[in-house]
Amino acid sequence: MTDSDSLRIGTAERESAVKLLSDHMSAGRLSLEEYEERMAAALEARTVADLKPLFADLPQPHPAFMAAPPPALPPPTGVPAYYPPPAPPVLAGQSDRYRVAAGVLQIVLPFGIGRFYTGHTGLAVAQLVTSFVGIGVIWCIIDGIIMLASGGTDAEGRPLRL
Repeated sequence: MTDSDSLRIGTAERESAVKLLSDHMSAGRLSLEEYEERMAAALEARTVADLKPLFADLPQPHPAFMAAPPPALPPPTGVPAYYPPPAPPVLAGQSDRYRVAAGVLQIVLPFGIGRFYTGHTGLAVAQLVTSFVGIGVIWCIIDGIIMLASGGTDAEGRPLRL
């Protein structure tokens, strides 16, 4: 008799055992008299050990609480590996590009780099050409601030991720 055999059972476990005995009777494994005897014993059972003999000569299914507990896992050895959390999923209709990256690229490299990143190559080339005149640099910085503040879209019109 194991430690789990001496555990007390409750009404839910008794009802589960009676239900499974009923299934075995329906399958023709138990006669009506055997079912009535085993059902009465199941309803009077107090521990797991009281229920085990009722299912000893029957195939599965047996009550789940009667199953042997799974073996204990060995303790971990060494340093556990670090797995970074997964990236948040891309929502339907949302770009795979980030607005923070696009805005910072526009501000730090004011030559239309953030617009190249989002896929707006026409606008990026215009910013690149005008940056040699001087006004393009201011345009890129303002564009980067707007992207950071209110987002933007990629070349396909999908909103940028946070």
